[in-house]
Order: sequence, then C-alpha cells, then structure tokens
Amino acid sequence: MIKTIYSLLSISFCIVLSGCATSGTAIPQGGPTMAQVYEEAMQQSKGETLDKARNTISQKINLNQHVNNTELTRDTKNEINNLFPILPNPELVMYVYPHFAGNDQLPVPGYSTAFPLYDKVYYSLPGEI
Repeated sequence: MIKTIYSLLSISFCIVLSGCATSGTAIPQGGPTMAQVYEEAMQQSKGETLDKARNTISQKINLNQHVNNTELTRDTKNEINNLFPILPNPELVMYVYPHFAGNDQLPVPGYSTAFPLYDKVYYSLPGEI
C-alpha cells in the first residue's frame, strides 16, 4: 500500500516537472533590436520633435467644434448664479453640556455644534432643481 502511494507520488512529481520544461526560447530570435526599432521610428517621423507633432495634431483637431459649453461656463454675466447648486443636506444640531476637559480639568462652557447628515456634499446638474 505504501509502495503504491510512493510510486503514485513519484509519477505525479515527474509529470509536474515535465510540464514546466520548455523546448526552445520564449523570445523570438533574429528580430530587430530596440535600438534599431527606435532609429526606424525616428527616421519615419522625419526628425519632428514630440512638441511639434503635438502641435500639428492639435491644430487638426478642434474639440469644441460641435459642443456649445457657453451655458456651463462661468463668466461675469452668470457669476452670481450658481450653475451647480448644492443639494439640501440637513444638519443635525447637538448641544454639548458644560464639562471639564484635559488633565487640568479646565471648565468648558456649553455650546452647540452642527453635523451634516450626509458625509459628502452633493451638487445638482444645471436645471435639475
């Protein structure tokens, strides 16, 4: 019985090890080096710098072509109006009774404080309220 278990373990161990063996290399051989790829890319760009290429692309693309964002942009006319009003966030008022605080037991007078009900401040979209 023990010999059978040892033989099964040794066979499974051999199978596991043979599964890890590979024939050949994982990286293909004979291809261009990184330096050659870089040089070829620089030759194709005709010596343009990255900034020059970005300027060329940004001149061709006009992002505000079809979008009219004047209603959502703040300027002197609508600066007073809040475009994204804050949604109501009720406050919970708590009264702290007079007490003594610290190691010296200094007196602290009673006071009121307010906590917002929600953790975050939520804003509405224009025209939602």
